[in-house]
Order: sequence, then structure tokens, then C-alpha cells
Amino acid sequence: MKIHANFPLQSLNSLNVPAITAEIFLPASVDELFDLTREDTAKSYILGEGTNTLFCDVKAPTIIKPSLLGIEVTENDQYFSISAACAENWHNFVEFCIHQGIFGLENLALIPGSVGAAPVQNIGAYGVEVGDFIDRVTWFDFAKQKLVDFTKAECQFGYRNSIFKQALSGKGIITHVHFLLPKAWQRVVSYQGLNELRPSATAPEIMAKVIQLRQTKLPDPKQLPNAGSFFKNPIVSENIFNDLQQQNITMPFYRQANGSIKLAAGWLIEQSGLKGVRQGGVGVHDNQALVIVNYESSQGENIVAFAHFIQETVLKKFNIQLVPEVRFIACDGEIGNANKECQQ
Repeated sequence: MKIHANFPLQSLNSLNVPAITAEIFLPASVDELFDLTREDTAKSYILGEGTNTLFCDVKAPTIIKPSLLGIEVTENDQYFSISAACAENWHNFVEFCIHQGIFGLENLALIPGSVGAAPVQNIGAYGVEVGDFIDRVTWFDFAKQKLVDFTKAECQFGYRNSIFKQALSGKGIITHVHFLLPKAWQRVVSYQGLNELRPSATAPEIMAKVIQLRQTKLPDPKQLPNAGSFFKNPIVSENIFNDLQQQNITMPFYRQANGSIKLAAGWLIEQSGLKGVRQGGVGVHDNQALVIVNYESSQGENIVAFAHFIQETVLKKFNIQLVPEVRFIACDGEIGNANKECQQ
């Protein structure tokens, strides 16, 4: 296994934040994971493609960045079963499936990141979440030094959430994700933008439209350093929604199956007068208020401060607490409460 000391991480996170780890481990196989000691993993962070990571401090924790690759496909009369290794690029994996005639993930095209990160966040877009199609997840337990399979139910998928982001955070690493996609494909085109497609739109056509919409709305991190949607869309009760709607009749919203209401965080930020606002080299994107851009390669603490400023401004105007979707990483590992200052 390759190991590097005093390794710079600026090129390994899409926010282009300067940070250095004292040690980075680069396991290329499952066998190499067994070489990691408890001391190696005690205060570590699992880094995929760094598209949802904010290093708050110049000093980063020990980094474990796996490079496991490979995709296997089997099928029966009703389903395709696809097993993908954690370091496979997510968008490339979606394209692979579509080109193989395996449909269902097309709404999740162009989401940045790796396959292994997808279940951690339970990534989603345009009415689809990855947890809808995950059969099980294979996870390497650091303490017990063994592989464990988690069923979909055991993954505890929620809105941008899972057991891997909560109870199991920092305790192991996802090695493979196993998908189950029905051959009886059902298109999902109810979301704004996709509803412009013809009713008989094919999966490749839906994927192409999703790519077009995302490229129109979201800046390329290679040109403008960002981590995509910085905040989760808040979910509120019917009563809170009714109070808000009386004052904001044009407010977009999405009713959930359990009766709650999902609001658009980007709209709340924009209506708070923050679209295009910049402070200390960091700012809200000019076209998409849900995206924070690191215009001048500022240090992580400046982005943290700016995120808090956005939260406070939205809270003051709407009495809604925005929660970051991006993961905040301090020198000793991930910060569970992203609303507090990163440790120095």
C-alpha cells in the first residue's frame, strides 16, 4: 500500500482549499485494507473525490483514500445486479449502466463524487435517490478487521443521510456498492425541467436532459471551486409551511410522502439577498444561490465563517435553520455539529 507523509490536499478537494495531512494511505485493494492498524484509523477521514468535503483547518487528519476499481454485472429475468467498487467515478458508472441498457440511475447523472460516497450521502436529484436502487453495501470494519454486508434497511437511508454518515462515521470504509435495478423500468420525469420531455422519453434522453440542466445551473468546480449544493433543502411541518407561505406566496415547495414539506434552500438564500454576495474571497454563486464558490482559494475557516453568515441571515429572515450538506473536516476528523467553529 502506498503511504505518503506531509501530503498536500488542495488538488484533492473541489473547493480547492489548501490543507496538509501528516499521512495519507492509498489502499488499492481489499487486501491492503487489512494492513491498516487501529493507530492509522483512529483519527482518520475517508476521502473519495473530495467533492463534498470542506477542510476547515490547514492541518487535516490522517487521510485514507482508496482506489478500488471494478464493475460486475449479473442478471435474472427481473433484475440487473451490479456491483461497483468504491473508487469508481459516479457519473462514469451511471453512463456505463445506460450504455449497457440498465436504466434507473439516469436522474443521478453528473453528480460529482465516487460510487463509495453515494450511499454515505444517499445522493439524490430530480425525484430519485440512490438508496432506491441499492441492494446492499459492503463495508470494512476498522476495529474488527473484517468485511460486513449491510442490507438496504440496515443502511438506514434518509434525506442525504445514512448509517455510514452517522453511527458508523470514521469506523470503517465502504468497499463495494451492490445495486439492484428492475428490468421493468419506470421513468421519473415529474421534476421541473424533466417535465418538458415527451412522455415516452428514453433513459438516455432523460440522462442527456439531466446533464444539460445541471450544467446550466451548477458551475464546473474545475473553473470555479465549489462543492455543489452546500446546504440541504430544509424539511418543515405543514403548520410551519402554511405560516411561511402566507408571507411568501411564490415560495417553491415539494410535498413529501409523510406529509412534511421540503423547501428550496437556494430560494431561501436568494430571497435573503445573498445571491452573488462575496466576503473574503468566498461568495454565493451569481446564478445558483445554493452553491458557495471559493473564488480566491481561501482557507477553510473563511468558508466556514461565510456559511455561518448565510445560515444566520436565512434564520433571521425566515426562522429556518439551514443544515450543510457538505462535510466539515477539522484537524482531528469530521465535526459532527457543522454549526460550530472548526477547531484550530
